[in-house]
Amino acid sequence: MATKKYGKYKLLKWLGGVVAVLILVVGSAALYFSAKWKPLLTEKIKDGVYKGSQKLYRIDFRDIRLNLITGSAVLDSVTLTPDTTVFNQLKELKLAPTNLFQIKLARLQLSRIGVLTAYFKKRITMNSIIMEQPSINVIHYKVVKKTDTVAYKGSLYDQISKSLKSIHVKTIKIIDADFDYINGATSKPLNSIKHLNINVNDLLVDSLSQFDTTRFYYTKDINFELTGYRSTGKDKMYTIKIDTVAGSVKNKAIRIKGLQMIPLYPDLTFTRKYKYGKDRCDLTFNEIAFNGVDFTKLSSEGNLYARSLSIGPAKAGIFVNRELPAPPNFDKARNFPHIALKRLPIETIIDSVKLSNIDVAYTEYNPITQKRGTVYFQNLSGNILNLTNDSLQLVKSNHAIAKLTALVMKTSRINITINFNLTDKNAAFSYKGNVGPMDMVVLNPMVKNMGLVEIESGQMQGTDFDIQANVKGASGVVHFYYKNLKIKLLKEGENGGIGKKKGFLSFLANSLLIEDANPSKGAAPRKARVVFERTPAASFFNLLWKGIFIGMRETVGLGSVPVKTPEEAMEKIKDKKQERREKREARRKERTERKKADL
Repeated sequence: MATKKYGKYKLLKWLGGVVAVLILVVGSAALYFSAKWKPLLTEKIKDGVYKGSQKLYRIDFRDIRLNLITGSAVLDSVTLTPDTTVFNQLKELKLAPTNLFQIKLARLQLSRIGVLTAYFKKRITMNSIIMEQPSINVIHYKVVKKTDTVAYKGSLYDQISKSLKSIHVKTIKIIDADFDYINGATSKPLNSIKHLNINVNDLLVDSLSQFDTTRFYYTKDINFELTGYRSTGKDKMYTIKIDTVAGSVKNKAIRIKGLQMIPLYPDLTFTRKYKYGKDRCDLTFNEIAFNGVDFTKLSSEGNLYARSLSIGPAKAGIFVNRELPAPPNFDKARNFPHIALKRLPIETIIDSVKLSNIDVAYTEYNPITQKRGTVYFQNLSGNILNLTNDSLQLVKSNHAIAKLTALVMKTSRINITINFNLTDKNAAFSYKGNVGPMDMVVLNPMVKNMGLVEIESGQMQGTDFDIQANVKGASGVVHFYYKNLKIKLLKEGENGGIGKKKGFLSFLANSLLIEDANPSKGAAPRKARVVFERTPAASFFNLLWKGIFIGMRETVGLGSVPVKTPEEAMEKIKDKKQERREKREARRKERTERKKADL
């Protein structure tokens, strides 16, 4: 028995010794070949990047650590730098790429490399390439391309085929990258992104993959995710927040969730920080989604082509302070949707835009009444077709059509169709639609504060409108049907604000001026022909509602609202402020004199 145990022990000891010798031999061989291959691999990597990029890029690193047993390699202090001289030469030949890349990272990890396969069979295979916390600069240039660039330059496979038969990487990961997008012509940053993650799936470069239409730049998919983006604007007046931005080349989709544009100050405080009038916007978008994105054009040309864009649910608050003058020589027409579209830095084609469940609140501060008036549009939904600034697309169709619906003041539905002429020099557009029945008393929060008028009663049975407009003004027809209309004319309070009812004037207005119904008993329905000029301080939204509002006033019998220039409006505000100061001074003197008389 003891002999058997001794024999077994001897066998295990012998096997252990053999294994130890094998480990020692393999380890020594690995160390030997690693040391021998280290300079060779360093040269191959640098030479491969340099020649593979047509001498456009150079890669450098401080050290490379190779483990033949695990098939892994680690490169320390890596930099990828473009050669601007070569780039300029390629520009002259019309062969230059749209984007140049500058990359810096502390460590580059390569795992499961088939070293023997690479050496003997000229095929590079590996499980993964991982880049942690890299700094990536993408420098964008507008370059002219030869139509036969691909044929002249050859494919990526053609460029590596002299030294390699194939390259296959299962996964490439870029983790927590700092990404800066820079205008190459001006060297100014166009965008800066932190905490960006990118995954590249199944990169394969061989004789067949270049013809595989299911691949994007030789990959099965490239997906990316940006989380926790936060920034303040250039003027430090807003905080911009994004929960996540995610996209997939395979799915042709980009999703933006939790986008917020948050003003850093309350409404009046915000606007009074500017010398001139500036709109304050408070925006929240739960989700924005692009579908059918052409990532090839986005990458090669920097242009955005998408089948659809979905926006909503969302909330938008717009605040305008009328006590401040408009900027000199500034026309808000530049922010009309179809004019702003022309200013986009990239060519854009979006076949359809879908809006859903968007709440809009437009508020104006009246310095005379010292009150705010707000127009509410809830559950704004609809579609916009042919949103584009692309010159070729505009030749095919130069109109964008928006068909929208919403609840006005939380009670009545409005349906509106806006036809934008995308090429007209005066930014022409037309809008037509209708508003459903409404108890007009709900308009008081707006008309009291903005116009010193209070609606005592009135039922709107419906309104329809058909108006043509541009940056100069608007004209058209409004039908406003209502009954039992009675109003109060209010006066300004002693210290501003809203005072008591102008009883006699209200009586005269209701008796002599106001038509209490349309149609009146035994008469045909009245219609209003609207014609008015736009001031430079009037926004697109102001132009829309003003056309309808003037038509309603004329139908009621109050006549059109005279259009004031910004200078005239500011002069009236100054006069009112001076009048209030004089009243306060008179009351102060009166109190002083009473005190003296009491003594």
